[in-house]
Amino acid sequence: MVDSADNSHDNTPDMAAVKTFLLDLQERICAMLEAEDGSARFQEESWVRTEGGGGRARVLEKGAVIEKGGVMFSQVMGASLPASASAHRPELAGRHWQALGVSLVIHPENPYAPTAHANVRFFMASKEGAEPIWWFGGGFDLTPYYGFVEDVQHWHRTAAAACAPFGADVYPRYKQWCDEYFFLKHRQEARGVGGLFFDDLNEGGFARCFAFMQAIGNAFISAYQPILARRKAMPWGERERDFQLYRRGRYVEFNLVFDRGTLFGLQSGGRTESILVSMPPEVRWRYHWQPEAGTPEAALYEQFLPPRDWL
Repeated sequence: MVDSADNSHDNTPDMAAVKTFLLDLQERICAMLEAEDGSARFQEESWVRTEGGGGRARVLEKGAVIEKGGVMFSQVMGASLPASASAHRPELAGRHWQALGVSLVIHPENPYAPTAHANVRFFMASKEGAEPIWWFGGGFDLTPYYGFVEDVQHWHRTAAAACAPFGADVYPRYKQWCDEYFFLKHRQEARGVGGLFFDDLNEGGFARCFAFMQAIGNAFISAYQPILARRKAMPWGERERDFQLYRRGRYVEFNLVFDRGTLFGLQSGGRTESILVSMPPEVRWRYHWQPEAGTPEAALYEQFLPPRDWL
């Protein structure tokens, strides 16, 4: 992040402050989603990890609006990192590590209401007599089944506004990173319409990076709530549902093949139920299916999935 403010001296990670923010963020996101659903409530389950740490899982299923949603807090730790993490960062070898974050995926029942994903996290690896290695990561992205320009513009404008105080280059950089990350290489196709993705963030000192992570976490609520409110009551039928379930298959493919968080969670002995809560409750696959030209389904592929400037 480019900025004239020099916060490089402010580099002591405050794990307690990060945890407090994340638990509160989980609370506020769940409250917003329950209000939009109008009938269902999140079920809470606390869990403990044998190797160290645990979490607070919140899951809502079969609501009036949300078919399945998970908003998960976790704080896990260990004596050594899994291969998925240390392969690219040899300096992490032999360090005790700790990771905490909030991760969520919301699958509404209405095909006109998009699936949403968000994640904010903090990682630290420490060793006796050495400076801790730490960074923040996260972002949010939107996966519509039927595209609405006003929804995608609102999503990206909210993302850009959250990034603006941290430098003019931040939104375009993290928007591009998101477009490149949430891409199904084997399909040559984007998962959705993007948003923000950042990782390994430690420039400018702890306080500044933490402020950025908070801005992104908070922005998810104002980015998603109006879209869900606008689309949740639109009438739909079997045609729309069929296409939604077909497109959800892409979501599953991405999460199981490419998603770093899924791979890290499974390789580090994380809680499988929490890691795979992102999976949609119902999915359909078809052999070599193609949308008919001129249909709203074809418009998703032609007008919404190819990366573009939404501002």
